[in-house]
Amino acid sequence: MKNILVPTDGSKPALRALELALTLAQQQAEPCTVHIVNIQSPIHSHNVNRFFSPEVLQSYYEDEGQTVLATLKPILDQTSVPFQTYTEVGTISDAIKRFITEHSCDHLIMGTRGLSPIPGLMLGSSATKIIQAVEIPVTLVK
Repeated sequence: MKNILVPTDGSKPALRALELALTLAQQQAEPCTVHIVNIQSPIHSHNVNRFFSPEVLQSYYEDEGQTVLATLKPILDQTSVPFQTYTEVGTISDAIKRFITEHSCDHLIMGTRGLSPIPGLMLGSSATKIIQAVEIPVTLVK
């Protein structure tokens, strides 16, 4: 394993997924980087696009993503594992697929449930979409 991807929304399962990824990365014989990404859903509104420039919207997405990523600071401050944090914009499954390709990720570790208010029977809707979209090993953390 060279690159582990951990999508995060700041939920408790996502935090546990990050902790697992860091532990697995430490156990690797070769250096392993943990890539932590927060994916912001794009705002699809004609009015928003009329009144805000693409630069302002991008800044908004980045600010929202950095707010989520800041919640990980206590965990990341305690690790010696190489990591990178990112904010992406797009639909979750498309953004994850693109990220895996661009960063040569070979393992995905994610929480089963996020912060979405929509309850699922077994898995969150985002987890289900991602599992169906990717072709690398996926570890789900409850």
